[in-house]
Amino acid sequence: MRPEPAPLVATPALVKKIDWLAKFRHMLQVMAFALAIATLQYAFTPDRPYGPPLVYSLFIATITWAVIDLGRELFPSSAETGWPQGWAALVLVLGAIVLGYVGGTRIADTLCQYYGWYPPGAGHQDPAQLRNSILITAIAGIVGSFYFYAVNKSAYLQRKMLEARQHASEARLKLLETQLEPHMLFNTLANLRALIGSDPQRAQVMLDHMIAYLRATLGASLQATHTLQAEFDRVRDYLELMAIRMGPRLSYSLDLPEALAQHPVPTLLLQPLVENSIKHGLEPKVAGGHIAVSARREGPHIVLDVSDTGVGLSGTDSERTGFGMAQVRERLASSHGAESAIELVAIASGGTRASARFPYQS
Repeated sequence: MRPEPAPLVATPALVKKIDWLAKFRHMLQVMAFALAIATLQYAFTPDRPYGPPLVYSLFIATITWAVIDLGRELFPSSAETGWPQGWAALVLVLGAIVLGYVGGTRIADTLCQYYGWYPPGAGHQDPAQLRNSILITAIAGIVGSFYFYAVNKSAYLQRKMLEARQHASEARLKLLETQLEPHMLFNTLANLRALIGSDPQRAQVMLDHMIAYLRATLGASLQATHTLQAEFDRVRDYLELMAIRMGPRLSYSLDLPEALAQHPVPTLLLQPLVENSIKHGLEPKVAGGHIAVSARREGPHIVLDVSDTGVGLSGTDSERTGFGMAQVRERLASSHGAESAIELVAIASGGTRASARFPYQS
């Protein structure tokens, strides 16, 4: 039996997506460059017609551009930088300049003779003019190639810098998360241990909420974003744990409009604000208080509010504006940059409100 032929494997060059809009933009830039060269030539020889240098310049430049800009897509090594590596880049540029000069000159000769700018067979074969034409083509081809290489290299380096910043932000956020989680976990375990002996039923309820909370936390740690619904569910489990610990001193409400439930947000966004409200707002207050967590849309933005009826915000309350606020600020800056904002203000009737604002994504 004849063995079946091995399946064809597409090379990176064949599956690489070509940005045709960028190619068209490059072509327009090259044509503008060719127009400038033709204008300079005419400025130095005003006694000759403007048409011939324009035609030669446009066709030589366009063919050279086409060979380089389309040809470099055939090299797998250009997948990231946009240019082939080593000798392949040099051969491509030199070959394109030669093909551009030969092909562009022949086409331009034909057009110039057709429109009567040159007599048949005359072309521009004057030795001095021929040398100038070759020199201009070589210099323009090298300069143009270096320009596009520099632009591509700059874009490549910017992409790498952006990736490095994103990785650094993700690592920093993971570090913040590892600092935040054990604090809550140890407190909950301590309360759970006390309840097992005194109130097993409440201990069972607390354990159920803790399992749900840890399951949501594990899922959130595997991704950078999740839905607002998932974030509110996670906060609900956390507040249920805190309500068992604080008893009637803590009440809460969650208000998430259905239209915003599936909107993506950075994970672990609300919990630091809620922890701030409990630790610095309600726990110092003997009677405790109420926490309200809400989401709303304001024009092109989404606003998340965490309000409490605790002791309020003092002018020297540096702890309340410290770790939790910094954690949320880092998460918003990582995903939305300068378009995001967070503020902490005192409520006139008593208590504090923390608000996080970021762009709405349709």
